[in-house]
Formats: sequence, structure tokens, C-alpha cells
Amino acid sequence: MATIIIIVIVVLILLFVVSNYNSLVKLREMVKNSMANIAAQVESRWDAVSSLIDATKKYSDYEANILSDITMQRTNIDRDASVKDVEKDDDMFSKALTRINAVAEAYPNLKASEVYKTTMNSINSYEENVRMSRMVYNDTVTKLNTKIQSFPSNIVASIFGFRKEEYFKNTESKKEMPSW
Repeated sequence: MATIIIIVIVVLILLFVVSNYNSLVKLREMVKNSMANIAAQVESRWDAVSSLIDATKKYSDYEANILSDITMQRTNIDRDASVKDVEKDDDMFSKALTRINAVAEAYPNLKASEVYKTTMNSINSYEENVRMSRMVYNDTVTKLNTKIQSFPSNIVASIFGFRKEEYFKNTESKKEMPSW
């Protein structure tokens, strides 16, 4: 009888560990998936900037070359990217857009062109998508971090090396949608 009780207890403990481990793996993968969604939106946003660079070439080769250099320096964002990687990429993107806006001011025909208008509308849409993707990412990170810190799943998390993920934080420059 004691043997059966011990076997039942061991099986229950194993089921608990396996269930919690699988749940943590699922949440970790959801965090990576959320980052991959951010990466897809960021890539689309950069594609739109590339279209603006092509339009800029018609007005100023010098500015187009500077913008091309900025885009070459950008960080490659993928599902394994960190919050810091995305924030660094955002800084590069902001520099590129600031430069594009300066060129557009200097060349009114560029600013009036349909390519410029359409692309800027696309960029605004991608910016909104990135913002929404970050919100989903933060929600997913909250679920993972809560599970990692909650008893008794925190025991399984520490045994298997699960770590808390970093959140995207709101900065002064990101509180409002860009106004380009």
C-alpha cells in the first residue's frame, strides 16, 4: 500500500513538473512569436523608407546616399531580438525619417509627389502596427513573467533556467504617434 502511495505521489509530481514546464515553454515561444511580429512590422516600415529613398534620389543623390548609409547601419530584428535591439533600430529609423523630412522640406516637389504621400501614409500605418505589436509583446511577457514568479511554477522555472523577459517601456518620444 505504501508503495502505491509513493508511486502515485511521484507520478503526480512528474505530471506537475511536465505540465508547468510545457506551459513555460509555450509562454516563452509566444514571447518569441510576439517579437517576430514586431520584426515583421519593422521590416515593412524599413521597406517603406527604402521607397522614399528611391523617390529622394530623383531630387538629391547626396541625401539619398546618406539615407542609404543609415539603412545599412540598422539592426537586424528577428524573433530572437531583444528589446534593446528594437529600440536601437527605432533610433536609426527616426534618424532616417528626420533626414527624409528635411529633404522633403528642401524639395517641395518631393513632398507633393504621390509616392511620398502614399509612403508616408504607409509608414504611419506600420508605426501603428509596431505599437500594437509591442503591446501584444508586453502582454505576453507579463504572462510569462507572472508564471515564472508564481509559486509553485517558479520552482520548475528555476530548475529549467527560465528567466524573466524585458518589457518595452514607454519613452517621452514614443508617447505620441509621429507627426511626419
